[in-house]
Amino acid sequence: MRLFRSFRDDRALLRRSATYASMLMEDPAPADVDWLATDATRGDLDHAQWELRYLKRSLGVLVAQRDALDDRTPSEVLRALLHRMQKDRNVDEELHDLAERQFNARLSAYRDAFLSRGSGTATLRVAQNLLAFSGGPIRADDPAVQRAAELVAEYLAASNAALQTVFGKAQLPEDVAPSRVAR
Repeated sequence: MRLFRSFRDDRALLRRSATYASMLMEDPAPADVDWLATDATRGDLDHAQWELRYLKRSLGVLVAQRDALDDRTPSEVLRALLHRMQKDRNVDEELHDLAERQFNARLSAYRDAFLSRGSGTATLRVAQNLLAFSGGPIRADDPAVQRAAELVAEYLAASNAALQTVFGKAQLPEDVAPSRVAR
């Protein structure tokens, strides 16, 4: 029975990871693409759309690493996401490797900004990275950076809500402190 339960749990994790990855693959809102094209990519809508796709996917992976209930979830989510990216119809057949390298570069930069304890909030640092990749302004007091930080916060909240919808929300009994669970 234990073997069957393990197999069933593994399959459920794969299904949930694929579902979450499909949510991360959804295109950004056209209004967000228009804004980024206007404020950062000098009118290049395709560049703006790709930067927002990479941002959304990267933040989804980072949220899974931070908030997942199971330690295996982030690696399975990333595996499912990369699998979907290899089949992405928005990418020319010969450019899948390039798209994956670009995604990995952004994921690394966003992770560093997200986890850094430097100046500003994590959303502000990620927003500055988004605008740097997009060719936009990066000064913290620039209105484009403030708008990008709001967008990053929205994407983080949406990723967290999707993660909780797909994988569930952690719940503890009223009489158990979170610090006691780690022991």
